[in-house]
Amino acid sequence: MKKVRAIAFVLPQFHPILENDLWWGKGFTEWTNVGKAKPLFEGHYQPKLPTDLGYYDLRLPETRQAQAQIAQEHGIHGFCYYHYWFNGKRLLNQPLDQILQLKEPKMPFMLCWANENWTRRWDGLDQEILIEQNYCEQDDMDHMRWLCEYVFSDERYIKVNGCPVFMVYRQDLFPDIAQTARTWRRIAQEEFGFKDLYLCVTESFNKKVDAKAINFDASVEFSPHVVIKHPLKKKEPKKGLFVKKQAPVNYRDFNKGVQECINRDISNEKLFRCVTPSWDNSARKGINGFVAMGASPTVYQDWLKTTVTKFEPFSDQENFIFINAMNEWAEGNYLEPCKKYGRQYLEATKAALNSYL
Repeated sequence: MKKVRAIAFVLPQFHPILENDLWWGKGFTEWTNVGKAKPLFEGHYQPKLPTDLGYYDLRLPETRQAQAQIAQEHGIHGFCYYHYWFNGKRLLNQPLDQILQLKEPKMPFMLCWANENWTRRWDGLDQEILIEQNYCEQDDMDHMRWLCEYVFSDERYIKVNGCPVFMVYRQDLFPDIAQTARTWRRIAQEEFGFKDLYLCVTESFNKKVDAKAINFDASVEFSPHVVIKHPLKKKEPKKGLFVKKQAPVNYRDFNKGVQECINRDISNEKLFRCVTPSWDNSARKGINGFVAMGASPTVYQDWLKTTVTKFEPFSDQENFIFINAMNEWAEGNYLEPCKKYGRQYLEATKAALNSYL
């Protein structure tokens, strides 16, 4: 019987930091955008309101424990935390620092380096840069030394055959990612005694990556960018005396994105599959956001079940299925309980995974 480890992405931006206070206003967190969201059309579920966990603060150990517990109760093996490193300066790091210091919660985890510039836009474009990524060999070495010393040595850190799993979000931004990978592996092996690293790269913005060609071990499907790929023309109500004019909306066909992922031929790739609960980032971007129509707990459960059924692990430990995400609330992309769906997405996760345990 095959064993699958479900890994959920976790966004740490649910606590204030000095930089966000300066750039976005005092007390800004991800909840700021979530709470001010407005419905853009009739029946639009906004704002999306958390229930069981509330408007939490990830600086609190009780919050992190509750988040991990509710995930584990529904079949999720571990978390993949987004990690923000800018030439030695880390942002949104308090939750991870406390997880490492307190040794709680007892939840396996890995990191994904979100290595984009921070800008005044939420779409990854380098306009109005707030803090910039600068790549060089010295930073490659400094970064990996910090990771090996403080993070990879943690007994909860997820490894493949003793090799810490480390993910990069945007490999295309590096001047020479293959050389960076060589430097990282050398540091981990020669200076810290790890057998090796297990390096993964995401297919962000629908860019397919040959992991071997850049000295990485595997790719990770980034399904959020697939479920917003297909425009959907939605018939708007006729304007009349008693019909309020609606803002234009960028509708996307969620189900077409799901089918594209399901039907994809990956026979010649070492690719870990990924599923997405839903998508609606209008809380962040208003009418410039994408609202994926057709998402539901049932659709998500069927997608996850099909993905698990079709997935053949590459080895006993290369057996990850990624869920993106646990708590991307401002993107309408979360498993955590909300007012409309309660725990339905979590229950769908458990049902789909339990079908093959």
